[in-house]
Amino acid sequence: MEKYTFEDIWLDLKNGYQIYYTYVRNRYVLFKTANNCYTQKLLSDDPKNPQPRMTMITLKRVQEIFPYMEDIEYKIIEGE
Repeated sequence: MEKYTFEDIWLDLKNGYQIYYTYVRNRYVLFKTANNCYTQKLLSDDPKNPQPRMTMITLKRVQEIFPYMEDIEYKIIEGE
């Protein structure tokens, strides 16, 4: 299987997919909200590492955290 690259994640977000991933022991879903604006929603949290439930991030931030994302899955957004 090919390695999932940042370009792949960018195209998936651009095409309306939701990206599910684990980052620093927490599970998130990431989806495009507007041009260069993405919503990162916390799905489950680790009590030793509390995080905000929902944050808005830029593509640059997605690129910064991409190397540390684990268990990446993608799904199409319902109704799109």
